[in-house]
This record gives sequence, structure tokens and C-alpha cells, in this order.
Amino acid sequence: MKSEKKTKFPSELRFDLLSKDWVIIATGRARRPGFYKKRKRTKSQISKKECPFYNLENQKRPILAYFKGKEVLFKIGEIPKKWTTIVIPNKYPALLPYSKLEERKEGKFYKAMNAIGFAELVLMKNHKKHFPHFKTSQIKEVFDVYQKRYLDLMKEKFVNYISIFHNHGIEAGASQPHPHSQIITTPLIDLDLRKALINSSNYFKKNKKCIYCEMNLWERKVKKRIVFENDLFIAICPFASKAAFEVIISPKKHLAYFEKINGDEKEQLSEVFGKVMKALYRGLSDPAYNFYLHTAPCDGKDYSYYHWHWTVLPKTATPAGFEIGTRMEISTIEPEKAAEYLRSQLKK
Repeated sequence: MKSEKKTKFPSELRFDLLSKDWVIIATGRARRPGFYKKRKRTKSQISKKECPFYNLENQKRPILAYFKGKEVLFKIGEIPKKWTTIVIPNKYPALLPYSKLEERKEGKFYKAMNAIGFAELVLMKNHKKHFPHFKTSQIKEVFDVYQKRYLDLMKEKFVNYISIFHNHGIEAGASQPHPHSQIITTPLIDLDLRKALINSSNYFKKNKKCIYCEMNLWERKVKKRIVFENDLFIAICPFASKAAFEVIISPKKHLAYFEKINGDEKEQLSEVFGKVMKALYRGLSDPAYNFYLHTAPCDGKDYSYYHWHWTVLPKTATPAGFEIGTRMEISTIEPEKAAEYLRSQLKK
């Protein structure tokens, strides 16, 4: 009996174990990796003189400042003379630190509450250089600041979830070109993380193992989607990537809570993070991108089955009607080819 030949389809649906979503890897209209390098993005032309994040003379409420790896002491209401990373309140916050959580109903169906939370900006000193240009020690300083603010904010009332994210470029939603991250707290847990928590919990109950750890073990075995790794961290283009050149950076050891990261772990995380950002910068010609943290919530519940990680999403395409209407993402390059291409950029 003759065996049937496998048909090579021009596109492929891949299942994301963590979100339970399907994504389309549209190899039928796939681009060569070099195509993305030729794409030009819109760049803001705001000068240092005009930049409100570079000139902080009028800023009266700095929250935290570091200078070359060390925390800087300063008087309330004064900007320290020397700083390399500084945290200030967001001048236009989406949430405000009210003292009481008030819920209200409208009719039978609708419910609302006051938007309680903290909104902060993490500013880097240099107006033009960002993560691809940073040394490992500079990236570690930023992670030091993230962790310090996380530990302080999680003690505040009505803080159940802390979002740390970074937008680079107009296409990624950056309102200012000056390198900066944002930290926002909410009393709620975002939908994507909630789904990941539920699916991680279900997998752990059934298999007595962490789904992220199992996936990382598989990736290290097949070695097709790894961008870079060191002793403690691994960066991969996920099997069911939601966008071209998506990268997830996660600890190899099972760790649920980012805020518990130690000095050695921050050092190695910074090394991997720097390699990924350099590869994207070189390979895609300084693309717009977002990166964000997913970690176990700080609402006091046990999430020991979860596995924290950072997601880096370059903006290589604009979502259109199909993606928005179906919530099914389309990636125009296989994660295997994306990882291979990014690895090649680290050899230069």
C-alpha cells in the first residue's frame, strides 16, 4: 500500500497552548527576513530642547532615581543633579489613587467603578539611545527600577495587578520619542493574563508540571526557535507567534513572581534582553516595538503554577479588519525563520 504524500500548504494554523487561540502563519504570502529590514518607520523629530522628558526642571514630584546602578537620594520636590534612570508621575494618568473603590450600577446590565490606580513613567537619561544601544549594566539598572517600584506599589491599597510596559515608535503608540517605560496599577487583572493563569493552572493540575517549563524544555531540545540563551534565561520566537519576530524571554527555572528576582537573575536577564533588542534593531532597522511583563498578580492569591516572562512585539504590520474582527492574528514569517534570522544578526 502506497503511503500518502503530505501536502505542503501555503499557510498554517498553529494553536497557542497558553491562550488557547489559533494564529495564522501565512507562509503563502511570507516575506523574506530581509524585507522587514527595508521597511521605513515614521520617526518623531522632537529635539532635546523641546522634549519634556529630557528637561525636568519643572518636575516637582520625582519618585525614584538611579545613577549608574545606584539609587540616588534627593530632596522632595527636587530633581537630583545626576541621574541615569528616573521615575516620575504620569502627567496625564488614566487611573488615579483614590482612597475608596466605589462601584455603581446602571439599570440591569451595566456596572462601573472609579478607575483607581497609579500611573508612573520610567525615563532613561539619553534622548536618542534606547535598549538596543544599552550595555548590560544599563539594562540591569532599568530592571532594578522596575523591581523597586513593583515592590513599593504592590503594598498600596487596591493594587492587584501591576503592568510594566514600554512603547518605542509612533506605530507602537509612543506619544514621546524619548525612551521611557510606563508602570500602571489596577484593581483588576487583564484578560490575556487571566486566560494564561487559568490555562496554566489547568495544565498544572492535570500534569503536575508548569506548561512554560515544559515548552522551554522542548524548545531547547529542538533548537529551532531559540534566539539566544544563557544559564538562567531563554529567548524564543514562540511556536504560535502572534506577530512576525515576536520574542518571549523567560527564566529557565520555574519562577512565578518577577518581583522576587535576585541580582544574578537580573544580570542574566539583562544580557538576554540586550541581545534580543540588538538583533531586532539590526535585523529590522530599528523597528517600532512594544514589550511588556506578564507576572503573577499581587492580589495575595497563590499563583505558584505560573511562570513570569517578558514579551517583545515588533510592529511589522498593521492589524486590519480580519485580525480585529476575528481576534485571530496573522504572522507573515515562520517563527523558525524569524529566530534563525535574529540569531544571524548576533554574529555581526
